[in-house]
Amino acid sequence: MRTRFWISIAAVTAIAIGSVIAAFAIYQNDESDFDRVQSDDAGRAARQAEAVAALSVGKLSTAAAIVQTQGQVSPHEFRVIGRSLLGDGALDGAAYVPRVPASRRAAFEASLGISITERALGPLLKPAAARRVYYPVTFGTSELGQPQRVQGFDLGSDPLRARVLQRAGDTGMAVATPLVRLLIGGTGINVFRPVYEDGAPVDTPAERRRALKGFIAGSFRVHDVGAAALSVLPDDAKMQLQVGGHSTFGPRDELDDASRVPIHIADRTWFLVLKDPGGPPVGLPIAVGILGLSLAALLASLVVSWNRGERMRELERQASQDALTGLGNRRRFEEDLAATMARSRRDGTTGALLMLDLDRFKQVNDSHGHPAGDRVIKEVAETLRRRTRASDSLARLGGDEFAVILPRCSREEALIAAEAVADEIRRRHPQGGVDPLTVSIGIALFGENPKASVATVVSDADAAMYAAKDEGRDAIRIFEPAAVGEDGSFG
Repeated sequence: MRTRFWISIAAVTAIAIGSVIAAFAIYQNDESDFDRVQSDDAGRAARQAEAVAALSVGKLSTAAAIVQTQGQVSPHEFRVIGRSLLGDGALDGAAYVPRVPASRRAAFEASLGISITERALGPLLKPAAARRVYYPVTFGTSELGQPQRVQGFDLGSDPLRARVLQRAGDTGMAVATPLVRLLIGGTGINVFRPVYEDGAPVDTPAERRRALKGFIAGSFRVHDVGAAALSVLPDDAKMQLQVGGHSTFGPRDELDDASRVPIHIADRTWFLVLKDPGGPPVGLPIAVGILGLSLAALLASLVVSWNRGERMRELERQASQDALTGLGNRRRFEEDLAATMARSRRDGTTGALLMLDLDRFKQVNDSHGHPAGDRVIKEVAETLRRRTRASDSLARLGGDEFAVILPRCSREEALIAAEAVADEIRRRHPQGGVDPLTVSIGIALFGENPKASVATVVSDADAAMYAAKDEGRDAIRIFEPAAVGEDGSFG
């Protein structure tokens, strides 16, 4: 009674564990699907923001090409260009920033009626008197409608922007600042696209520095990039834009289990972090957990039974297989020979048994060591596999002795097969400096005498093989009953 109780408790426990695992697996799958959908949403939002930003960066490059071709640009012309820059995309402001050598500062200020200033960025500014080149904001346009507020400001006096200007001029590419306080207001980045003297060589950084005329500058506010990303997301989605590891748009707190994808603007990379509303559903896993108790128990029992069967088959295979070569061992050989002889008697066919013994194999072990001998044994096994049929049975009986069972085989076919094996072994060049080997093969036929036993056929093949060795090795002999003397010798 007690035993039955504990068996019942164990069965109930197994059913409960199986149901929990099944329900958990379904929940994990639903969670994976949810994560994939969330990742797809984040990627779509990032591509939208990146496309809007790329459109604006492309417009900056087009404007730079126009200014470079015209050579000079007037305030009216730049306002026309600027309106096209701000019409679509994510730009909130654009400006033309010429390169003004110190020697031309006075003439520049007089011709345009503006003063080059360094206001508003604090004590880190480099004094204007010590500077050789200025980068003043000359013409500007902005969606905020206040371009004159920053007119004349020398961008080169800000160390951060100065480094970005230099990199843009040296590379000839659109280059973005890190997150900065924008001159037009708000937080975002500046993107600078260099303008060169039209027709001047610009293949190297040095040539680009000499040909540099100035820059087309654009201002991207974080809010506008974030709005572009949000436009393709559900209303209740939580999204952040991260720059330098800090949230600059959206919730300030970290979003758990969120998807994170990059956004490339010019040469800068931001990250979009998205948390979709809700989460993976739990109703289905609970239902499956309840309804699948019996199925889980059944599956568990099937798995145990299958595993036990597999283990038994593996043990049986190991018990009948030679560990070094993978061929059958002596036990498997005797079983295969008995089965083959029984089929021959039933079908009225003949077969053959080949007993092989490597000549002077002991010298290999004595001269080169057992590892070399093992390599030779494996090479011989491979030779037998290549030179025999799929229906033939191969075995290693021990040491350097092998056996091949050839069902449905005539005397002539057995001799041909033996000669093919002996010839290939003779022509092989074993690895490790081992001299070429030869083999002595004895052949015994079965099927003609229905009373012949396994032991008799094995003894006949052995006798033929030893006769081959006695004749000088590297030979093949077929057992002939008439050739056995009264003393049992073969000859």
